Amino acid sequence: MAVDRRKLILEAATKSFSMFGYKATTMDHVAKIANVGKGTIYTFFKNKEELFFEIINDLIVEMKEKADESFDSSSTFMENAHRALMNMIEYRKEHQLTVKLFQEQREMGTLEVKEVISHLENAILNYMKIRVQEAVDKGEIKTQNTELTSFIIFKVYLALIFEWEKQHPPLTAEEIASNFELHLFHGLASTSKSY
Repeated sequence: MAVDRRKLILEAATKSFSMFGYKATTMDHVAKIANVGKGTIYTFFKNKEELFFEIINDLIVEMKEKADESFDSSSTFMENAHRALMNMIEYRKEHQLTVKLFQEQREMGTLEVKEVISHLENAILNYMKIRVQEAVDKGEIKTQNTELTSFIIFKVYLALIFEWEKQHPPLTAEEIASNFELHLFHGLASTSKSY
């Protein structure tokens, strides 16, 4: 049975980035973990940055698969959006690699890590934009700008999960969903008066 060296390298690099972060990971590190020569890595990837982005792109695919699993055609857009976002954000929050990358960005501000986190968030936003457009097409919601609506939905979820916890006890998934529905879908106005 032939050994898939490319797969071994990706697994070793993921392990190294998860343990040491982007900046501290070297190709020597990856080669040692993968039990291959350093030159073997360069037959598949031209540099550490290319290897890093390949791993992040695989992670994005996994996150989208998690979100897709949560969509149910018999549920409302609000219920589906909530489940999808919670799955993607929880995946991002619990995945060892992303935890390490967010830590590195906070502590060191590594440019490559900042770019990857932006790439990751853009992938989530693009995913949500598609789902928002589907809901608009079905007549479930109305919006003049699907990109802006997706941005607002995503940022509210991030704030309720990450920012709120800095000063308050964490919200449950149910609390996040009900507050999201109240503030974004029903609004704060006590009457149906339009502004």
